[in-house]
Amino acid sequence: MQDVSTAELALLIILALASALLGRWAGARWRARRHERQEKALRAKESRQARRARERRERR
Repeated sequence: MQDVSTAELALLIILALASALLGRWAGARWRARRHERQEKALRAKESRQARRARERRERR
């Protein structure tokens, strides 16, 4: 097994921490965007339902 210097070990630890933090940040952004898309789809569905209900009332 090769000997790993302290500097190399520190660099590996820093890279691992940076990778973990970046992954959490990207995951949080992805979840927020998914939530926004779900809310937008729900609003669109509600407006479609309201439009259909209004059209039904106008036809009567």
